[in-house]
Amino acid sequence: MTAPEDEILDSPTPWVADHIRAYLETDGVEGHLFGGWPTLLLTTRGRRSGRLRRTALIYGRDQDRYLLVASNGGADRHPAWYLNLTDTPAVSLQVGPDHFTATARTATAAEKPRLWQIMAELFPQYAKYQEVSARELPLVILTPQVPHGDR
Repeated sequence: MTAPEDEILDSPTPWVADHIRAYLETDGVEGHLFGGWPTLLLTTRGRRSGRLRRTALIYGRDQDRYLLVASNGGADRHPAWYLNLTDTPAVSLQVGPDHFTATARTATAAEKPRLWQIMAELFPQYAKYQEVSARELPLVILTPQVPHGDR
């Protein structure tokens, strides 16, 4: 029996929940590419509830690391998933059929320009989101906890 804190709650946004469901049901065959962009499933621990929360996000790559932009569509507040991983940086990922854990951190000011370029080239809308947002959009680096060959 799964304890309530170990049950994974999917995004309450209907189209995101549908994306997650298709991703899970096909082990990433459907959903890994979404609108032509690579996506992953990120599971974080809720900073207030302690519950596991899952969402689907566009990702980029920097060698063995995965990159995310906490854009929240350019809103002036950070997305909940970002606030959760800043509180508890141990996260779970599904990338296509691969399931693994990772450690999340926000890119430093020195790291961000090069990594931002990767993400803005992948999904140009991020630059537009940054233009309309009153906040600096964080760029998240996810470092897998096992070597890629061991997954």
